[in-house]
Amino acid sequence: MTTLPTHRTDEVVALAHRSHAVIREHQHASGAYPAAPTFSAYQGYAWLRDGGFTAEGMSRYGDVTSADAFHDWVDATLADRREAVDEVVRLRAAGAEVPRALLLPTRFTLDGGDGTDAWWDFQTDGYGTWLWAVVTHATRHALDLARWRPGIEVAADFVTALWDLPCYDWWEEHDEHRHVSTLGAIVGGLEAVAGSGVLDDDRSARCRAVAAEARALTLAEGVVDGHLVKWLGSEAVDGSLPACVVPFGLVPRGSALAAGTLEAVAAELDVEGGVHRFLADVFYGGGQWLLLSCLLGWNLAAAGDREGARRLLDWVAAHATAEGELPEQVDDHLLHPGSRAEWVERWGEVATPLLWSHGMYLVLADELGLLDGVAR
Repeated sequence: MTTLPTHRTDEVVALAHRSHAVIREHQHASGAYPAAPTFSAYQGYAWLRDGGFTAEGMSRYGDVTSADAFHDWVDATLADRREAVDEVVRLRAAGAEVPRALLLPTRFTLDGGDGTDAWWDFQTDGYGTWLWAVVTHATRHALDLARWRPGIEVAADFVTALWDLPCYDWWEEHDEHRHVSTLGAIVGGLEAVAGSGVLDDDRSARCRAVAAEARALTLAEGVVDGHLVKWLGSEAVDGSLPACVVPFGLVPRGSALAAGTLEAVAAELDVEGGVHRFLADVFYGGGQWLLLSCLLGWNLAAAGDREGARRLLDWVAAHATAEGELPEQVDDHLLHPGSRAEWVERWGEVATPLLWSHGMYLVLADELGLLDGVAR
């Protein structure tokens, strides 16, 4: 077994405690995790995808109260939209088109509203991610999942009704495609909730059936040269694809397809520990995303490559600000440097802190056992 490097253990553990504190400091009274509390384009909004992974970090850290509060917020936010989702299900069952106004948003205001700012709405991955996150949290801490049943039912109904439609991806781009990472989140969420016992028999059966269809579709149309691809029919890879292995399990860990996917992402997008989103990325010049380094590291650790995972964790820790805040991305290695200035002019400097970055840092630190026995 490879021996973990030890020269930075105190620092990386300290940053884990700081990450917990940053998330706690900015968690809204409603329970929502604001994506980036000071960044102009994200300020005042929370995403289910970002928040689901952030809640996983807090749950692993042992802050059950914080994670509970987030799941309470999602549950209430989705339960308020029961009637709209019932109409979505009815229309889809009748073979009718669903009006955009009925599609649940990508992000919500911190008090659970839809918000008034224009955004790239209709993404199903966040709903799958939340289903996986809430089941995983409840299982880890032996909690009664029925506490969140109303929201779980809404999310499950929404996803099973619309899973096969093109939508925006993790990065709010390309709504004309069906994205493999989105399908992975759907499979992970639906399988988790179907096996949890919280749903009635009909819903559980529907979740299992849709998860099986989504997996079969992905394996048929989303694999090229032994690895998963960015969207069905593409040949590109994306930094979010490791999530299809861990945690969502669309592809079994240890399989040839899992190994091929991790290898393709690392070869194309990992530069000295910093992972890019995709090669055509022009957002802020196409920098390296800390949360994606943690995601790849999480997968490497789960696959037994602890040295590789620790290398990625150290890279992330090295990019914390002097105040111990983790940004969304850094500009050490820009794919398209000429495009950075236009985004700075539009929205200001890169989002810092990004709570998703801090949540993923906690996940990877815990996966590597660096929080075991640490006083919290």
